[in-house]
Amino acid sequence: MNPLEIVRRTPKTNCAQCGYPTCLAFSAAVAKSGEDFSKCPYIDSTGLNVVEHKGHSLEELSGQRDLSLVEHLKTKIADLDFSLIAAPLGATLCGENNQALSFPFLTQEVLLNRNGILLDGRTPEDPRDQILIYNYVHSQGGPAPTLDWIGLETLPNSISKVRTLATYCENRLAELFADLAVNKIITACDRLGGVTHPAPSATYGCIIPVLPRIPQYLVYWEAEPEDGFPAKVKILFDRQVLNFLDLESLIFSAERMADRLAILPA
Repeated sequence: MNPLEIVRRTPKTNCAQCGYPTCLAFSAAVAKSGEDFSKCPYIDSTGLNVVEHKGHSLEELSGQRDLSLVEHLKTKIADLDFSLIAAPLGATLCGENNQALSFPFLTQEVLLNRNGILLDGRTPEDPRDQILIYNYVHSQGGPAPTLDWIGLETLPNSISKVRTLATYCENRLAELFADLAVNKIITACDRLGGVTHPAPSATYGCIIPVLPRIPQYLVYWEAEPEDGFPAKVKILFDRQVLNFLDLESLIFSAERMADRLAILPA
């Protein structure tokens, strides 16, 4: 089962009695790594059959691979001249002899030097955050976004990624927002530094600065049950986004935005 199928069985109250901050986070752990679904005291377990992982889970193997990639990417930024790339990345030079970069990542402070990354003063728990940040810095930046918005499907070689974006970001947010009043959605987006940007025919639109040169335009349509239309979210990207991130990192950045919106109190 996928996380969305499981989260439908939860109360979606984010009570945290299962040990996870949100029902979505708990559902992802059940689906991906075999977490015990009975940790949620309110879940509808009728017909729920989640396969228990044996030995090394795919998530563990993936984590080991990610850690190796982090070390590889660290070597790729070792010779970069931070003084030349700071401005094109929207970053600030800092540290001894200006040998570090600082910039925001979904309102969290990134501090990067040649030895590693701190996120709000701590080593990121998920190595994928480090991969995303290293890839962003390795791009060496470029011109500021033009806010010429396009869908992921418009970018080259993205056909196979459209569904991934929908599963881990757009559909998750649509299901989350469907249970919230619009003013609460606006409040959650505001806490991520979002700027309201109306979209034709949409209920709400907001530009969220995921990274200094990676704004993402979140567009939300409320459900229209009488017409058979469920709630919908579409994420749009600046046309120049591939100057800063590869497709995999871009999709993960949108997933991280969804994670943050899911845990921010509305």
